[in-house]
Amino acid sequence: MKKDFHSKCYLCELKDLTDIEVEHLLPHYNRKIKERVFDWNNLFYACPHCNSIKNDRIYDEKIIDCCKVDPESLLDHIYQEGKVNVRPHDPDTQDEKVLMTADLLENCFEKSNTGIRIFQCQERVNRLAETMNALYKTLEALKKPTSKQYLRALKGMLSREYKFSGFTRYYVRSHIEEYPQLFGKISFE
Repeated sequence: MKKDFHSKCYLCELKDLTDIEVEHLLPHYNRKIKERVFDWNNLFYACPHCNSIKNDRIYDEKIIDCCKVDPESLLDHIYQEGKVNVRPHDPDTQDEKVLMTADLLENCFEKSNTGIRIFQCQERVNRLAETMNALYKTLEALKKPTSKQYLRALKGMLSREYKFSGFTRYYVRSHIEEYPQLFGKISFE
């Protein structure tokens, strides 16, 4: 499972977790739906923080299955000025799974209803900020003539295995016009 989810929480994308939980995408309601309890396709790699947020009943059976549908095709993962905003790519969508997944992912970074959640969310935002700052520096370095090493670094940052890849990939996709030297050299596969 760790390998399948690239060693990161499938929700917040925090990498190399020391404390993990096996999360059920579709709830089993205290084992009342027995076939969901051990169904491999229903088990996801999550951190305790995100799992506790997802355990809110409002998300029951209303979340995109990221193993079947690429969330990046439906959601924009935006980090700006120390805040996380996850929104549907299509602003007119009425798809409940898209809307609820966007809400859940944003809450994994921004929910502040308890002291511990404030701390845990801020830890994720701080780590995301470090990752995004490294991305910004790498993109700036690509403007220099001797930038091959930075291109390799950027390709790593854009791989799905990279921490917070939903955010790094969204940023580069939405700012690609600013970096014409990347055309034909990077892929989002």
